[in-house]
Amino acid sequence: MTTAQIAGSTVRTAPADSGLSIRRLNVMRFGYAFMGVGLAIVKWPLLLDLGSHPVMDGVVTSILTAMSLLVFLGLRYPVKLLPILLFEVIWKLIWMAAVAVPYLASGTANAGIDSVLFSCSFIIVVIAVIPWGYAWKQYAKAAGDPWR
Repeated sequence: MTTAQIAGSTVRTAPADSGLSIRRLNVMRFGYAFMGVGLAIVKWPLLLDLGSHPVMDGVVTSILTAMSLLVFLGLRYPVKLLPILLFEVIWKLIWMAAVAVPYLASGTANAGIDSVLFSCSFIIVVIAVIPWGYAWKQYAKAAGDPWR
């Protein structure tokens, strides 16, 4: 954050390199908080009983708990942790397209598919808070880091 003097008062502005307003950063913070609180409510209690679940359930719980910690760090550094939001959107869209849609199209969806699909539907909030123009410029159009 930087500060600027405007008409005798100090105004906080976004980091110069991001080009995102404080309002935009706060919208992103809402998305981080939404994800973090949701994961904390659903996944953190499962940590107490990981040994009694199948191995892959434990892996998923551990990964999502770690992700929730990074998401909470996104409250402080919303621009730097943007890849966490992008990861969340990408994996859920892949799961929906590759798993849920075929089950739904064939009429063979079950309670497990329906439950995960319901959970994944909240991705709409994260999609809404991502500054897509900024993400496109940073990760698709900008030159990559040098290899040598």
